[in-house]
Amino acid sequence: MLSIRCGNILSRIYKLSLLTGFCALLQLMALPVQAQDTAVGDPAADTASPIVEYPASFFSRYKPNTALDMIKQVPGFQVDDGDTARGFAGSAGNILINGQRPSAKQDSPSAILSRVPASQVIGIKLIRGQVKGVDLRGQSTVVDVLMLDDAPAAISWETYSLYSTASPLRVGAKSSIADRWRDVEYNFGIDLLRDGNGEFGNEYIYNHNHTLTETRYEKQKETGFGSDLFMNASTYLGATFFHINGKLGLGNGPEIRDSHRVPVSSIARDNTVKDSQHFETYELGLDAERELADKLTAKIILLYTDKLSDITSTQTTITVSGIPLLFKQAETVSKTKEAISRLELDWSGLADHAVQLNVEGAYNVLDGTLFQVENKGAGIVVVDVPGGNSKVEESRGDFLLKDTWSLGQFELDYGMGAEASRITQSGDADLQRNFFFVTPQAALSYTPAKGNLSRVRLAREVAQLNFNDFISTTVFEDDDLALGNPNLRPDSTWIAELSHERRFGDSSVIKVTAFHHWITNVLDLLPITPTFEVPGNIGNGKRWGVEIENTIPLAWLGLTGSRLDTKFRWQDSSVVDPVTGVDRVLSAVSGFRGVPDIKFRQGNEYVIDVSYRQDFEEERIAWGWRMAEQAERPVFKVNEKEISDEGVLFSLFLETTRWFGIKTRIEGHNLFNYYEKRDRTVYAGERELSLVDSYALRERNVGRRVNLVLTGSF
Repeated sequence: MLSIRCGNILSRIYKLSLLTGFCALLQLMALPVQAQDTAVGDPAADTASPIVEYPASFFSRYKPNTALDMIKQVPGFQVDDGDTARGFAGSAGNILINGQRPSAKQDSPSAILSRVPASQVIGIKLIRGQVKGVDLRGQSTVVDVLMLDDAPAAISWETYSLYSTASPLRVGAKSSIADRWRDVEYNFGIDLLRDGNGEFGNEYIYNHNHTLTETRYEKQKETGFGSDLFMNASTYLGATFFHINGKLGLGNGPEIRDSHRVPVSSIARDNTVKDSQHFETYELGLDAERELADKLTAKIILLYTDKLSDITSTQTTITVSGIPLLFKQAETVSKTKEAISRLELDWSGLADHAVQLNVEGAYNVLDGTLFQVENKGAGIVVVDVPGGNSKVEESRGDFLLKDTWSLGQFELDYGMGAEASRITQSGDADLQRNFFFVTPQAALSYTPAKGNLSRVRLAREVAQLNFNDFISTTVFEDDDLALGNPNLRPDSTWIAELSHERRFGDSSVIKVTAFHHWITNVLDLLPITPTFEVPGNIGNGKRWGVEIENTIPLAWLGLTGSRLDTKFRWQDSSVVDPVTGVDRVLSAVSGFRGVPDIKFRQGNEYVIDVSYRQDFEEERIAWGWRMAEQAERPVFKVNEKEISDEGVLFSLFLETTRWFGIKTRIEGHNLFNYYEKRDRTVYAGERELSLVDSYALRERNVGRRVNLVLTGSF
């Protein structure tokens, strides 16, 4: 196993060096050429403004059907819908619509724009620094989608079908209508999905001497149905502008995991875990904005979300001859609610200043219940899972007072905030705790000339706790428990960033960002016994690294209408391990299930993501590819170390609008057919302080996938 792992590491280094070297070579070759590209109507022709304006005509080469199609082609921009866990400010993301963020969380900005026909977009502003009247909310770059007034009625639609060699067929359809009724502009949409997901593979169990003791042949399949209804509407009532957003979501379906287990020295058995799932989501948001006085504007936001998750899990183990060995059943019900009220005041009464005051109050509650029984041959007995039945409530209030000060080529954005919260838990654990944090922030942007922007940022951010970490759950697949911890504290992070962006012409950009994070009360896995751990705070830690993003047109190579987009992230980290007492890296996000993709920010050592696109405008055809690779992701448990890993993701697409104005796109995903791997080392006692008990190597094939997408509007 050691030689295999070393071989994998060397292979990764080789592939990564090839990709990085290739991208660096293109940058060095392309940048001098692009620096001379100054076409008439160049969106980057502004002298020293942090705003780059792209008219709708800029995107015509891509034949967009929706506003989201247009945003995805903005050079040097990556869509971020924000974090739905933390209030309204934390879920803001980096997308504005007519200068405003939608009063919604479960209906993301990108989802809203996917229902807006491209014909209703005037243009897109890329805001890449501090600008008066724009609250970046921690983002370095945002886009503002400018919509037409009094746009004619339009209907957009999409159908898709996904075939996989490892999954059931997935099909879906979306449709929306945008129109005006009297003085009310509205957009209604519906999404329907017949889900299909799956994977298959083997798991090999070894003893401490690396001798094979058991082989498991496994298959996972998930099906189900989902539907979502959306509504957005806005109008003026007198001098007040009102906007309302709503969502209703329903979903259900089974997930089945079969494991045929063949021990070397005992009887083979079949283990089946089935999850019967039901989900409901309701959300309603309302915001109202008006000018209270000269140069003073106020906005009030009200948001309510209600979610239900009901999952019944069963585990059945029988011999190959049909003799029952084990039966378990657990019903887990989670009800979550969130209510938010927010006031935003903007004042521009001082020359070269824009002052903002944001005040927000939020109430969150999670009511979770767990009922579990099992039968090991002596009859059904009720299993008491400590911490499985609890109610967690949080009341939180925060404010932020900030100013954007324009100083010629400089923009200084500085402010002071604070938040106070109370978390109460009842049920299996009764506890109440209060927290208070001061959250200062400052960012200085320097725009000396056309296409150049430098930025330094220092801020303190407080994380939102995941209430599911307070409540215990069962993990039948690993014959384990995920215990909850009622003593969790939010972690807070001091963030320092230094970035520089250089733009050449209308489509070429390179951006480099160096970052360092100082984390207090790192959230990780905290040991409570030699064999069990809970989510907990393990001390202070650090994270540092660099991100490089660029977009390079390749017309100078004779590839007309083509561009190459590259994203690269490298990071290192350090925290004192609560088990061993020595420094190690932070735990990362564990393995994926059924969806072959590479995420850009998962806490692992590196990610590189390269995509290519070429448009033939006269022929109305485009094609492209994407290649991505990431480092392995370790998770440190009290008596176990788990490493998730996979290979290179490679995808191709071909799209055309030649027939009836319908965009037809065929995509091939995961064409290299990588395996998701999970390598577990289980110790007899505490990790790395005792002898190894066993090893488990799991390999899952998620399959090659072909997706056919038809989109249109009229």
